[in-house]
Amino acid sequence: IYVFLTRDGTHRVKVVEHGGWPCWVDDSTLYFHRRSEDQWISVYKATFPKDKPVSTESVTIQRVTPPGLHAFTPATSPGNHKFIAVATRRPNSSFRHIELFDTVKNEFIELTRHVSPTTHHLNPFISPDSARVGYHKCRGESNGAKATQLLLENVKSPVPNLSLFRMYGSFPSFSPAGDRIAYVDFPGVYVVNRDGSNLRQVFHLNAFGSAWDPVRKGIVYTSAGPEFSSVSTEVDIVSINVDDVEQSNYKRLTIDGKNNAFPSPSPDGKRIVFRSGRSGHKNLYIMDAIEGETSWIERLTDGPWTDTMCNWSPDGDWIAFSSDRHDPGSGSFELYMIHPNGTGLRRLLRSGSSGRVNHPSFRPDGKLLVFTTDYGGISAEPISNPHHYQPYGEIFTMKLDGSDLKRLTHNSYEDGTPTWAPLYINPVDVEWPRKGECAFEDCHWLNEMPGRGIKLVGPWGLAKPQCGVF
Repeated sequence: IYVFLTRDGTHRVKVVEHGGWPCWVDDSTLYFHRRSEDQWISVYKATFPKDKPVSTESVTIQRVTPPGLHAFTPATSPGNHKFIAVATRRPNSSFRHIELFDTVKNEFIELTRHVSPTTHHLNPFISPDSARVGYHKCRGESNGAKATQLLLENVKSPVPNLSLFRMYGSFPSFSPAGDRIAYVDFPGVYVVNRDGSNLRQVFHLNAFGSAWDPVRKGIVYTSAGPEFSSVSTEVDIVSINVDDVEQSNYKRLTIDGKNNAFPSPSPDGKRIVFRSGRSGHKNLYIMDAIEGETSWIERLTDGPWTDTMCNWSPDGDWIAFSSDRHDPGSGSFELYMIHPNGTGLRRLLRSGSSGRVNHPSFRPDGKLLVFTTDYGGISAEPISNPHHYQPYGEIFTMKLDGSDLKRLTHNSYEDGTPTWAPLYINPVDVEWPRKGECAFEDCHWLNEMPGRGIKLVGPWGLAKPQCGVF
């Protein structure tokens, strides 16, 4: 936690080494939260000295809330030394609630649990006169407004002639013609027309990542298995024929099951680069795109580190990937490029201590890379938001020489797994096709289609179709 002068931003001084969500009571007192040594998230008070310079050594830190529950996101009001407001998670509840903490008696006063025990209440704030407490609340129901469900939500782009969309689902990729999108909605892989029509689940097992074959029509590659797993976890590369409605519409391309993931085909459709943990470390390999490793396989990178999230350039000359080879095991990932023959390795972007640069993707003309990174820091503390996989990530682009770095997104959520469309899309929202108002939920066993190996799905990838509920 830092303090500085509001008039010009000068005299920037670190006052707390480990903490977040600071809020002032007076010019020499602030409250904040941190995870304590006993692992409970608690609120602390920092008191500044009046007779010597302010620093982490001179500031007095005192724990305020006791162990036994999580207390976080403290709120104060000017000159109020009697109580603070906090959000809590108690062991006997699955919901956040707002409580006051009496700093004189050192006791909690519950506020929202008595009124709405099974709803989340979060991020409290206190009026300047200390008379009222406000907070955010999850309603758990519609607010009565007419909401639209979007396949592609247009986001204002800071770059001229570049349209930017937030998409429903994860790991999206466009077909070579740009008319279809493959994406992951755990636990399956789905394909949908770009206008939101003809949504189909094409792979029913847990998978992550998607990439279209640039030559063979209707072929999508993915990683079948659990995400965020160790090198020995069973994950394999599969190719899916999304136009084959029979049960045997996919082919397993790797056979060792040692965390083979993030496939990316060469522009001629003959080879696939992917990461694998078969050596005990996650490195990059190249194999035959049609028959897989039973035909041939070769190693591209070799070392006691993690090379992952690879993407083949449209001209075939480069493979971009994310790696922690600069500091193996640190959790810090930086952006690299290498030729498919193993030469020309170079680093494009440094991420700093524990920083991350992930999921690079070449623009169709091969002149730019888009990727997600925490290079710009975070815009809100993760604890203030609902759960998302990784509490970092904004979308950036850069040239292949590492120049012209541009930030495209700026918000408090993870923006990840970016991809390019092969053609310009007008910057307007794309809605799912409208459904009727029938609220009839059909029998689940009627969704099974004998002999076809598929289940009907609604526009949110549900195995049980529902209409009139979106």
